[in-house]
Amino acid sequence: MLDQVTQITSGAGFIAALDQSGGSTPKALGLYGVDASAYGSEEEMFAEVQRMRERIILAPDFDNNKVIGAILFERTMDETIGGKPVAHYLWEDTGVVPFLKIDKGLGDEANGVQLMKEMPELEATLAKAKAAGIFGTKERSFIKSANRAGIVKVVSQHFEIAQMVIAAGLVPIIEPEVDIHAPDKAEAEDMLWAALFAELALLPKGQQVMLKLTIPENAGQYDELADHPAVMRVVALSGGYSTDEATARLSRNSKMIASFSRALTQGLQRDMSDSEFDTALAANIDKIYKASA
Repeated sequence: MLDQVTQITSGAGFIAALDQSGGSTPKALGLYGVDASAYGSEEEMFAEVQRMRERIILAPDFDNNKVIGAILFERTMDETIGGKPVAHYLWEDTGVVPFLKIDKGLGDEANGVQLMKEMPELEATLAKAKAAGIFGTKERSFIKSANRAGIVKVVSQHFEIAQMVIAAGLVPIIEPEVDIHAPDKAEAEDMLWAALFAELALLPKGQQVMLKLTIPENAGQYDELADHPAVMRVVALSGGYSTDEATARLSRNSKMIASFSRALTQGLQRDMSDSEFDTALAANIDKIYKASA
């Protein structure tokens, strides 16, 4: 655990987001070259995306030289690579710290935001995650406009869940994503900054969270958050930006590291040879690593 804390707190590299869920999997598979006609059920769909994840994890460049952590979808805890549960394989064979996506998707929009849906089985999920060797969790909401009341509510919900995660012995990644297309994105980020600081001030001494935030319009926006004693690390989501744009924006924020999904898998295709796939993934990893460094 101490080695994992050290790696996540100060390790050079980024956190790979491999947590495509039921809602995002069809799009991710489509970009990977797997049409919906290739699978006839949800089980077959998840099997396809698991094969994609496994191919990424087994690639030569996917190790802790550049990738310090990876976020997994809940079903992935029951999958294996090389006969080992995926979380154990990640840490023991690649040196990559495993995290788990715990949210169940988004509710309807209100006050310019989408809160997380209820998580009635969260305590059981957290207990299972701890037993499975998971280090931390990730929970995502969505901010569509600069509505102060909505943003305060989003952040409050995140910290309520974070308390449950910490009590279970895990480290929470709080992800209040700001829509990259919001016309008032910079104003929303100012409001988010203030709401996060207010909640961090209420955390008991010694407790820490991680923050996963949209790359801000104003470079250095979240530097003070990164320096806060209650924040283990601030990571950035790509939010729909291309790999080139996401890495260019990230490079202007020296106290954030990447936690990309679409930017990580951009250009990867199922029909590529292993050599072609590994070369394309290595190029993405290197680009994201350099922007994070």
